[in-house]
Amino acid sequence: MVSEHSERDAAEPARDADPGPGAQVLVASNRGPVSYALTPPPPRSPSRTPTPDDAGAPESEPPALTAKRGGGGLVSGLSAIGADARAVWVCAALGDGDREAVRQAAARAAEADGQREAGGSAGALLDPAETGGQRVRMLDIAPEVFTAAYNGIANSVLWFVHHLLYQTPLEPAFDAEFRREWEAYEAYNAAFADALAREAAPGAAVLVQDYHLSLVPALLRERRPDLRIGHFSHTPWAPPDYFRMLPDDVADAVLRGILGGDRAGFLTARWAEAFADCCARVLGAHVGRDAASGELTVELDGRTTHLGVYGLGADAEFLRERSHAADVEERRTALRAQVEGRDTDATTTPSEGGAGASAEDTDGGRKVIVRVDRTELSKNIVRGLLAYRRLLADRPEWRERVVHVAFAYPSRQDLAVYREYTQEVQRVADAINEEFGTPGWRPVVLHVKDDFARSLAAYRIADVALVNPIRDGMNLVAKEVPVVSDAGCALVLSREAGAYAELGDDALTVNPYDVRATADALHEALTMDPDERAARTKRLAAAATALPPKQWFLAQLRALGAA
Repeated sequence: MVSEHSERDAAEPARDADPGPGAQVLVASNRGPVSYALTPPPPRSPSRTPTPDDAGAPESEPPALTAKRGGGGLVSGLSAIGADARAVWVCAALGDGDREAVRQAAARAAEADGQREAGGSAGALLDPAETGGQRVRMLDIAPEVFTAAYNGIANSVLWFVHHLLYQTPLEPAFDAEFRREWEAYEAYNAAFADALAREAAPGAAVLVQDYHLSLVPALLRERRPDLRIGHFSHTPWAPPDYFRMLPDDVADAVLRGILGGDRAGFLTARWAEAFADCCARVLGAHVGRDAASGELTVELDGRTTHLGVYGLGADAEFLRERSHAADVEERRTALRAQVEGRDTDATTTPSEGGAGASAEDTDGGRKVIVRVDRTELSKNIVRGLLAYRRLLADRPEWRERVVHVAFAYPSRQDLAVYREYTQEVQRVADAINEEFGTPGWRPVVLHVKDDFARSLAAYRIADVALVNPIRDGMNLVAKEVPVVSDAGCALVLSREAGAYAELGDDALTVNPYDVRATADALHEALTMDPDERAARTKRLAAAATALPPKQWFLAQLRALGAA
């Protein structure tokens, strides 16, 4: 399957772009800084008498759209570089609301300049009023292509490889269906390369994000060899023996795709080294080190790609301010009420559960172990719950003296294995409550509805944070909790989290597969001397905020020579 646009067309400027030399800085990611939800208009009143003007008119007006802006390092980074850079963010339409937004934006552009805007996989520039003033080109890639690329390859193959998630006696089995999905992944990446090639000014800097777009750097290099191209991996990178589970041509294409860039960025040195090892073992590339910077380099076919390490940190200023907003205070009160047994129904919403309780009368003696995760297979939530159960079974002195506040927000529920995992999390939590619970004590307070304010409230009351992924590129929860914690928080941290590279010295480190050792670490964390806990928290917070999102983004631009 090939792109709808030729390389010649890709080099032509977009018809709805601002006049001028094009963008100097471009970001490409699957998910953009804004998403849209459809709001269907109310139906016509059946009591209204039809008029002649109604003949041939549509039954209802086009659906209204509600825009929701996101945050993160890319958003804050782009806002920092100034309007002179003429930055453009290229992203995909993820749902029906996004696709309708692209269609409406294309129609507005056509009406404004009298030309027909292509829309579709060529996308359209969104209304800056809805994007926080940023120039965002959203691509409406055919839904069947997007689904096959996103769910079939990115989330069900590349994610599984990099997180070592396959049950290898049974999976994977790369068959004809995989080949169909791989063709869609190639087309999806080509659509991004086409869009970036159209938008970029001569010599512009392009930052391509993550495993969804691993082919883009090489495809873009073919279309626009003048550009400075970087790719950043937000995931771990698989070791060579596991990576070679991929079909040979696919493994080759993924590595060569990223090596099409001038730079490849990773969250930790461990992941950068794994990528370099794969390049050497799979491609026969030469791996060396830059004498000046000390960075790893990969040389293949006469080109050299530099590997940089950028440990994305927490945004301390934002977190500390946001964590004391009124809605967070309300949820903090509600959570503390649940912990102390004044609301033993963990399924109620924070606003309902904390009714009538003040901050002063909800702080009690029970310790709080907090985890905040998506129900992503790699987050290891089930083993974390089993470790908590082992703590209660082996150390009965903790019964009615500790509560595990676990936020497990459903993720990727369109994939059966994720739905089953989410159900297992609920089942294990219910079993612990059934086995150990008393009328005034619910051992596990489990919330499954995503609520950022509630997560911040949990950070604030945490005595212990449990972060035990079996493999994680970074894990920002491990960095955010020490920044927000009211009274200091002991961190139980998996050695397989990327954050371990920066936080390991002051965390209690665990093997994420060892349930008993994790239970012992929870006990050690709960009994840690308050002064030691406070000192560790201070050091953890300093390490966690060493490279905040804005600086993380700007550091990559500087390395490309664009800032």
